[in-house]
Amino acid sequence: MTRSRLAPGAGIVTVPGDRPVLRTADGHFLRIDTGRVGGAELVDRLTAGEGTQEDSVSAPESVSASASAELDRLVAAFEEAGHAVTGPRRPPLTRRTVHLLGDPVLTGPLARFAAAEGAEVHPATADSLAGLAGRRDTAVVWCLDSPVPEGLWADADRLPARRTAWLRCHREGAHAWIEPLACAPGDVTSAHVRLRRLAATAAHRELAAYWTGHRTPDTGPHPTEASAALIAALLTADLIAWAGDGRHRGAALPARRRLRRIDLRDLTVTEHPVLPVPDVAPLPAPAPGTKA
Repeated sequence: MTRSRLAPGAGIVTVPGDRPVLRTADGHFLRIDTGRVGGAELVDRLTAGEGTQEDSVSAPESVSASASAELDRLVAAFEEAGHAVTGPRRPPLTRRTVHLLGDPVLTGPLARFAAAEGAEVHPATADSLAGLAGRRDTAVVWCLDSPVPEGLWADADRLPARRTAWLRCHREGAHAWIEPLACAPGDVTSAHVRLRRLAATAAHRELAAYWTGHRTPDTGPHPTEASAALIAALLTADLIAWAGDGRHRGAALPARRRLRRIDLRDLTVTEHPVLPVPDVAPLPAPAPGTKA
């Protein structure tokens, strides 16, 4: 029989002379109404001898049939609330496929991190994106150690409309930008981010010219091992949020509504909320005989 055990991050704290307390993975302390079940029996059931401190609980006594049934109900309540689990831990990106494009300085660490979290990782090309559209449980991640050339991400922006996740990052000078993860129709695309950034700066003409290539040659700084690992870790966190969206309340929503900037010189990270840009209806044609 598969035994229940405390979920990762959860623990039972035994206060001398008081009832046991559950410390949740989020750090909250919840008093446990054990009823007729002794604290030692509960700890023993949920830890199965995983090195609990001897002085924290008294030795378990014989358990009656009714107390055993009550213990079963108590453990079931732990499982229902997510504080206890059965079976081995499943990495969060298990059964998820991640396709990577871009510069190896960034895709290399990201491939290792995503695989370590259970993802099936594959290289991809811009020409293969059409074949990936519509694949659920699949994410496309594109990482650039440069500004984004005009129109490069236009095809990838169509992936979320067909329920394929789309995540990207790029560098502009000393700043790396991680754009919001998009995985459903109406999510923030790279085109939306460009429009929002242009609207947020008085230098919109200059920024637009910079993006279209009217600039001097790039002088870096390029990602170092440390900054590349930081960027890859943040991207992996967004993928984990996407994978857990169906199991945790709104888990992926922040990842789908935030633009992050990493300063490659000191590794500081700043977040900026960003929303989709709604479609605008075309202007009506002028009535006959009127001046445009």
